[in-house]
Formats: sequence, C-alpha cells, structure tokens
Amino acid sequence: MKGNETPFWPASWLDPSGIRADKPRTTGITMVIDKGLGLRAAHDCIQTASPYMDVYKIGFGTSVLYPFEQLQQKVELAKANQLHVMPGGTFFEICCAQAPLESYLARMKAIGFNALEISDGTLPLTKDQRHRAISFAAEAGFTVYSEFGKKTSDYKADINQLLETLEADLYAGASYVIVEARESGNVGVFSESGEMDTDFLHQVTGLAGEQAKRLIWEAPQKHQQVAMLQELGLDVNLGNIAPAEILSLEALRRGLRGDTTVCVLTGRR
Repeated sequence: MKGNETPFWPASWLDPSGIRADKPRTTGITMVIDKGLGLRAAHDCIQTASPYMDVYKIGFGTSVLYPFEQLQQKVELAKANQLHVMPGGTFFEICCAQAPLESYLARMKAIGFNALEISDGTLPLTKDQRHRAISFAAEAGFTVYSEFGKKTSDYKADINQLLETLEADLYAGASYVIVEARESGNVGVFSESGEMDTDFLHQVTGLAGEQAKRLIWEAPQKHQQVAMLQELGLDVNLGNIAPAEILSLEALRRGLRGDTTVCVLTGRR
C-alpha cells in the first residue's frame, strides 16, 4: 500500500498518477524545512505527513535555540518515522568556522541526527575543505546532503559549476546535491521575482544524465513547485517545503490538485 492507503480508497483515487513510490524513495524526494515548530506542532506534522516527506531539516542555525531535550525529541520523532533529519547548512558553516570539523560531527552524532547538510552558501570553503567535510561526514555514518549555491540576493547559478559540483560531491560521498534557492525562492535558478529559468533547468538535467536524479531543487513557492513538476516530472526532488505545504505538494505530485490533474490524466501539460 502507498502512503495512507486503506481499502476505503481505490488506488486510482489515492494516486491518479500511478507512479508515486513508497518510502524509502530514491526519487520524488520531499525535503521539509522546519523554521521553529514546537514539539507538539512537529509531532502533528510528522504524524500526519511522514509518508509524504523524506528529509526533515531544522533550518538555519535554529538547532541551538531549542531546549536541548526538545531538540533531541524532535530528532528522534523524525527518525522513528523513516525520515532523514539534519540541521541547516548555515549551522554547519558557523560551527566549522569556529571549531574543528570532527567536533561538529561528534556533537551532531550525540544529538542523534542521521543526516547532515554541507554547504558554503554564506561562509566560503575551498574545494578540498568541502570534499573533506562530505567524506568525513559520510564515513561517520551520516547521509550527506551537500548544497550548491550562494545566499546573496544577486546569485545566479552557473551550469558548468553546478555540473562539476554535482559530480565531485557525489564522488566525495554525498547522497544528493541541493540547489540553493533560499526559503524565499529568489536566487539560483529563480529570478528576483521567483520565476524559474526553464532553459537552465533542461540544460542541467540533460547534461547531468542519470546524476540529475541526485539533485534536489529548492522550490518553496507553490508556482515554482508546479513548474518543476511540469518540466521535470512528478518524481522530481524538491526542497525547502514548508510544513503546511507537504500535503499540498503531495497532491500536486499525484494529480490530486487542479494544477497537475490534466497533466496526470491526459499526459498534456
């Protein structure tokens, strides 16, 4: 059975697309960003929507702001529901600018995180530092999600740099590479107003071949999610999804929302 399927719902009603995979998935990844949910809200979110998400990111550097026991409870709750749970990449950057990488890895392991985001969106890393961090994190038993891109408001992604980063990060031990768009969705492959560069998207996925399946595209806005699904398919990997939008995105993936229903049922965009 898929997701919350019960005998009450015919399979074609539950998933008109007929292609949504069960967890653990390798494509159709949904990465959720938690920007400060309390434990009860996180419990409600995960209890309701865990079949439809794969990665639970405790955003930015907010991990240190929770009461420690609550942070651990949130991490354990996510893991108990088959989720990769990780602190934000900015937290990695801040900590590793002030202490050895090994100290960061040890503390994240002690808390219970089973995944890490390795990025240099704000504080730069050399290629050697980046690949060392990815390799050491993977060797320590974490699932590694590296991130490509910068957080500056005028940042635009470069195709060659993205392809080189994708290949090198996967070789170093990353499981997926996240393409930066911020929680506002206005950098990287998106314009300042949030519009997607479709040509860039198709060039990257065409040149990356099978490795394109290891990209997670941050797409926090609904129209960006629709565009990604229409251009790259219903099993595209998407990130920075707000907790309140998880079921809405899943409905889009399955054709249970008007924006994708016609595409799913007729094959027309």
